[in-house]
Amino acid sequence: MSDNSVIIGLTGDVMIGRTVDTIIGSKGYVYPWGNVLPLFKNTDINIINLEAALTHSNKKVSKTFNFKAAPDRINTLKEASITLVNLANNHVLDFSDKGLRETLQVLDAAGIKYVGAGLNDKHAAHPGILHSKNTIIGVLGFTDNEPGWKATAVSSGINHIDIEKKEDRQRAVNDIVQLHKLVDIVIVSLHWGPNMKESPDAYFIDFAHEMIDAGADIIHGHSAHNFQGIERYHGKLILYDTGDFVDDYVVDPYLKNDHSFFYRVETAKNRQLKLELYPVLISNYQVNLAVGEDYQWCFHRVKQLSEKFETTFTDKGKMIVLDNP
Repeated sequence: MSDNSVIIGLTGDVMIGRTVDTIIGSKGYVYPWGNVLPLFKNTDINIINLEAALTHSNKKVSKTFNFKAAPDRINTLKEASITLVNLANNHVLDFSDKGLRETLQVLDAAGIKYVGAGLNDKHAAHPGILHSKNTIIGVLGFTDNEPGWKATAVSSGINHIDIEKKEDRQRAVNDIVQLHKLVDIVIVSLHWGPNMKESPDAYFIDFAHEMIDAGADIIHGHSAHNFQGIERYHGKLILYDTGDFVDDYVVDPYLKNDHSFFYRVETAKNRQLKLELYPVLISNYQVNLAVGEDYQWCFHRVKQLSEKFETTFTDKGKMIVLDNP
């Protein structure tokens, strides 16, 4: 690692509501991070998808699952040095507009940046700007979930796009083009696609390529609850889905949504990105580094899922490294 490199930690869904919220109350703010915490501490920037509102609101919206955590659980994010959260997802409004507004206030008070949701459409579409080692990183958040929650000029909500609509894709591309002019690195964090999807559909792949061609450097995908393949496209990174990282979800025996990675990206201005994968396992509402058979399953699974993209990896024993083309 050079002095000019910026180390970015990325994870999939962090759901600290429901049972995880209860466990934090009894075992402490740090508990959900297990022995992965040092990885968060050894980066310059950490970005997650926050899959729960931070609110006292009891005004549930009508849906199957509603996730929230007590506002003081912001300390769980602070303990892991979380820099920015994506809120463009299908849970940030689970406890109504009041829940969203309180979540934004809690994040602002903690100094944690957010993208993908806001008090109106401009606020929801606004990029997060991060500074590290003379490098400027810009982050955009989008979701194709919950179209009824789309922010408008006069109402709060999420930065929603319909990936099947050309005009929505063009809006996202235009935002990337504009952000690319202002920053050194562009990250697009997307909560996209259905649950338990093994691989992205062709039009998701095409859209990811469109975004890279427009100036994105990293596509940070999530939503499926299981990790998907990885592509290096024109020297840039596409993480089609980063899976789950902290939650209390039922585990699918085939997709093993309790297995995923801590994604560690090393980048610098005008240089290809280096990616290290640290396999992790969720157990007892806590994420820990995967070992033995669990580690090997993650390694072989990501290799298999990435073959279609001609992406290859090397097992370094404690981490998996994306090979240079």
